Amino acid sequence: MSQQPSRILYCHCAYAQVVPKQVKEEVLRQLAASGVAFDAVPDLCELSAKGDPSLARLAGEGDVKIAACYPRAVKWLFAAAGVKLPEQGVEVLNMRSEPAEKVIFAILGPGFATAAAAKEGL
Repeated sequence: MSQQPSRILYCHCAYAQVVPKQVKEEVLRQLAASGVAFDAVPDLCELSAKGDPSLARLAGEGDVKIAACYPRAVKWLFAAAGVKLPEQGVEVLNMRSEPAEKVIFAILGPGFATAAAAKEGL
């Protein structure tokens, strides 16, 4: 049985730019190279401000891993858009304070993270 979540959401933090550029670009690169399906959005803050209906769809589809910033901020952004994230099945990965390798490991598992580190000579 697969360990992959049903959804992966990647936020590029295009407007506030609080996530280190190097981290978000590396996470995005490794997600794209993995072949695993994921949703990428320019900025969760913008989606929240606009009340984008895709937030409700993502929250309602079960397991989701969200690569963004602080978990409390992401939960607040969903709440501000009128969407409550479920208590179970949602994991927010903090690209603002964690290295890319740790975020990728949490999303994709050890095989992907190890292969990426080997390519980088880590």
